[in-house]
Order: sequence, then structure tokens, then C-alpha cells
Amino acid sequence: MTHDDFTADAVTGPGGTPPGPSAVQPATPDVDADSTRRDTAPSPDDAALPPELAPAALTLFGDRLDLAAAYAELLATDGVVRGLIGPREAPRIWDRHLLNCAAVAERIPSGATVLDVGSGAGLPGLVLAIARPDLTVTLIEPLARRTSFLIEVVERLGLAKSVRVFRGRADEAATGSSGREPISGDVVTARAVAPLDRLAGWSLPLAVRGGRLLALKGSSAAAEIEEHAGVVARLGGGEPSVLLCGVGVIDPPTTVVEIVRERMIGPPRVAASKHSRSGRSRRR
Repeated sequence: MTHDDFTADAVTGPGGTPPGPSAVQPATPDVDADSTRRDTAPSPDDAALPPELAPAALTLFGDRLDLAAAYAELLATDGVVRGLIGPREAPRIWDRHLLNCAAVAERIPSGATVLDVGSGAGLPGLVLAIARPDLTVTLIEPLARRTSFLIEVVERLGLAKSVRVFRGRADEAATGSSGREPISGDVVTARAVAPLDRLAGWSLPLAVRGGRLLALKGSSAAAEIEEHAGVVARLGGGEPSVLLCGVGVIDPPTTVVEIVRERMIGPPRVAASKHSRSGRSRRR
């Protein structure tokens, strides 16, 4: 299946804002910021792997480290030009983004199907696909300029056999849209997408029963669980738990909220009336 076959138009709703036209141009810099553009011009040098992070990178990516380095360079150059990665983030791509995301792979079973909600520049979905060639990954993203970048990266890195790009919202992916079948996966991932209540509402319907949501969070993880555990339960999720991934490999380790989909909760149904107001059965 080609990327075009798997691309769906998006509208306003869960998982993102409306996309622009399909023919996407790189983000236009501020017209009055010539000096700033010179100072922040993207450079492949920004994607260099710091020597102190090399052992962790080798542990997490193994013999696919060169592929991870190629992705890092694309993030630091095209990703910055298109506004997907801030210029100040480019020198921190390895520790703040790639290693942080790759550490989550330890929570994903072998051969799993992974759906990455609000994939953006491919974090964590593309990173997981690079680190774990046994996974089948679908990147779900509603914005056209982001899906354009993702499609190009997948093709340039030679990942088209294991990675697909779905342009649309999470709820469109879960219920099907434009004549396409609904999709679901063993694992749903998300990073910096939304608070836990909204994220669970968008993501849990994408998980098979017994599947799980892995939400990369920061220091607010425990507070979000305390605030939104009731909503998660009503959506069919089990008790959320806070996990640390990459302990002993990266510092700090990655904080992940894990929620197992224990029950299949469908949309509310309106009961059909069996009797007329007079109490007699309707006849057709």
C-alpha cells in the first residue's frame, strides 16, 4: 500500500487542527528576521551524536544507529526549516528526543502493531520504527505539512515496508473515514499531545482489547493520573501506572503513563421504541 492510498483528509477535531492544502511548502520565516535566520540556519552539525551519549544510543538503536543518525539530521535541517523542530532544539535532538523516545521500546512486545497519535515530526513513532524493525508502525497526524514531512522521511530512510502515514484525526482512524476501514493496534503511543483525559478518549479506541496506551509524560504524570483516573475508567481503561523507561541507560529516564484497554466501550445507543404511546406495538 502506498502512502497516498493510506492518506486521509482531516477536519477539525481530536488529535489536531485543520490541515492546510495538500501541496505543502516549507514554513515561511518571519519577514523581518533576516539576522535571526542567519543565526539559526539549520546545520547538519547540530545533529551530531555527542560522544557522552554514544553508549546509550548504541544500546537503544544497535546496528540501526546509522539510520537514527540520518533521521536526526533530517530533523535538524528540514525539520527546523518546516517549523517542526525549534532551532534551539536541534542541538538537543539526541538526548531530548531520540533517546527519550527510543527508551519506550522496552514496553512494546515483539512484533506489535503500533499507532502513534499526533505524530508531528515522528516522535516517538518513527524513532520506535527505527529502533525496532520488528514493529509495524502507523503515524497518525492531521496536519498536511507534518504528514508531508513524515512521508518524505519514511521514504528517504527506506522504512516504507514497516511504517505508514495516516493523515487524519485519531477518531477518524478508529472509526474509519473516506471509505477506509477502521484501524487498531496492540500499542498506541503519544508524546506531548494532550492532558490524559482527552488523550485517553482519542487513543484507547485505537487499542485492541488488552492493548495499551503508552503516553510519554513529564513531571505532571502522577498529578494527571490522580485527576483523570475516573475518566480513564469510564473509557474502558485499567488503572493508569507511571513507569520509568531506560533506567540505567539514559539520565533522566523517560516517564511513561501506561493504560491497558480492559473493556471495549462503544458509542451510546438510543433504544428503539417498541410501543406506541397507547402501549400497543407498532405495526409496519
